[in-house]
Amino acid sequence: APTSPGHAWSRPKSQEEEEEDPVDAMVSRTGCAEQHWALQECMAEQRDWRRCQAQVQAFRQCMARQQRPHPKELHPNPPHCSPHGD
Repeated sequence: APTSPGHAWSRPKSQEEEEEDPVDAMVSRTGCAEQHWALQECMAEQRDWRRCQAQVQAFRQCMARQQRPHPKELHPNPPHCSPHGD
């Protein structure tokens, strides 16, 4: 599909723009960048998130998996010390 003008927001950032998008930063940390980009691409093409439910679900599930305190580098404290008290 040809690139439409509205597609500009999903372009890769140039080197000069070193201010990282907080969402992108978070997504790369969680390792869900692939799902995130798929969702962004779908949204750019469809302009309707309801048509992108598969991507939304995949991204949500990926993020939900990452929320669990299993990666040691993200959660240096043992789970029983968590401030949430779960």
